[in-house]
Amino acid sequence: MVAETDGVDDRKPGSDEARSAFAAPAGVDQPSPGEGEASTTSEFAVPAGFAAEGAAEPEGSAFTPPRTYSARDSPAFTPAHGFPMIKLAKEAPWQDRMRTVLRMPVSERPALEAAQKHDDAGPAVPRVLDLTLRIGELLLAGGEGAEDVEAAMFAVTHAYGLERCEPNVTFTLLSISHQPSLVDDPVSANRTVRRRGTDYTRLAAVYHLIDDITSEDVDVSLEEAYRGLAAIRRNRHPYPGWVLTGANGLLAGAASVLVGGGPLVFVAAAIGAMLGDRLAWLCAGRGLPEFYQFVVAAMPPAAMGVALALADVDVSGSAVITGGLFALLPGRALVAGVQDGLTGYYITASARLLEVMYFFIAIVVGVLVMLYVGLQLGTDNLDAEAGLHIVSRPVVQILASVLLSFAFAILLQQDRSTVLLVALNGGVAWVIYGALTYGAGFSAVPSTAIAAGLVGLFGQLLSRYRYASALPYVTAAIGPLLPGSATYFGMLYIAHADIDKGMTSLSKAAALALAIAIGVNLGGEISRLFMQAPGVVGGQRRAAKRTRGF
Repeated sequence: MVAETDGVDDRKPGSDEARSAFAAPAGVDQPSPGEGEASTTSEFAVPAGFAAEGAAEPEGSAFTPPRTYSARDSPAFTPAHGFPMIKLAKEAPWQDRMRTVLRMPVSERPALEAAQKHDDAGPAVPRVLDLTLRIGELLLAGGEGAEDVEAAMFAVTHAYGLERCEPNVTFTLLSISHQPSLVDDPVSANRTVRRRGTDYTRLAAVYHLIDDITSEDVDVSLEEAYRGLAAIRRNRHPYPGWVLTGANGLLAGAASVLVGGGPLVFVAAAIGAMLGDRLAWLCAGRGLPEFYQFVVAAMPPAAMGVALALADVDVSGSAVITGGLFALLPGRALVAGVQDGLTGYYITASARLLEVMYFFIAIVVGVLVMLYVGLQLGTDNLDAEAGLHIVSRPVVQILASVLLSFAFAILLQQDRSTVLLVALNGGVAWVIYGALTYGAGFSAVPSTAIAAGLVGLFGQLLSRYRYASALPYVTAAIGPLLPGSATYFGMLYIAHADIDKGMTSLSKAAALALAIAIGVNLGGEISRLFMQAPGVVGGQRRAAKRTRGF
């Protein structure tokens, strides 16, 4: 029963404190809607009667996507002029397909179908990005070029259904970002490459894994891809340490024969290179930087040549030292650095070339120390003016070049099935170089560039035939073309205090090295010129990254 006192209802508040400060006082007539002044409202409010009943959306941020928006089903923004017609041929290697898409602006890239199936919830974005970074880390640590690493990362993300991904590769850092839509927050991840090592068997295994991931005929889940990547990491190198040491000696001996040495020079160069390799391994086990490892590795071959000159043996000490230099010149890093520069990755190219320069300086320091010691002891046989007196011995030099490439392939830890092909490719390179130099009378620089171009062409074709990286088919084959003799004589002139001639000879060595790197890259590009572009109708092929063709 409700009690009333003087007509006042006890359920109502007894004072104005519970009322709003903007409420009209009691007894004042309330204005009807539309009469008097307009009611205060937001200028963004929907007019009465405009929205359907019950269709009002909750208030949110201006960046909140509408409730009818679906990032998965909504098409990307289409410019007024439209997109070029893109049709990626599935039978083309994934490297070519991904490179074609990677060289397009983000707004023009076609939506690719995912090669691997996943549930309705979509792919696990963090796990896909982590797998992509781990694969890119192995490729970059193995010496692969920056553009090829980005293409591989791009292929993995698209295979698992992640669109709008942007990989970025520098010398030691890999990063990737994924933006699901224009209104969703991007997801980014990165990984640092701390250590680099040469193992082309592992590099080929990673390429096979990427080929399986990007293939619609092979079902590779994320868990299976992780297990395959872990198995690749756990695999031991195909050749033990003593085999690598023997290959180092074989390479130096073959190089000494290539520049005019005989059997005794072959043995001396091999012994010096193997001693240098063991000393470098010892320094590496003690944690010394790689610069000092190269200094130590360059000293035994130079000491062997100086010792033969002091003993007045009728052999060429210069050939012994030159053979030892062939086993140390960083041809792999040089080719990768120039390739990155030619494809627009200037930061990575600068870092790689700086690394090559440090290694080169280390070799110069190691050899110059021993040459200076030899000069102080009265060595007369190491005469820079005399030169090596290289004579044309076609059969011997071709066999030596094949043997040199064979040993180089073992040092690069290549798969056994590729060693013979690489050795034959190195023999072909020397045949071309010898024919142009000794037969046609060309100078060394253009002859080297043409021979290296054919090496790059054949290597690119072999890699396309096997759906693998081109590095295992190219790097070892350029071994016979490395500028060992020009490098040695430049250091010998400097040891004789003839700085002008020394710098001239070292400049020639640098020109030969650049001719090798540019020739290899040009050969690969020429091979792509005669292949149909696997993406653009009409055969048009986009230029490398960031150039836009002009």
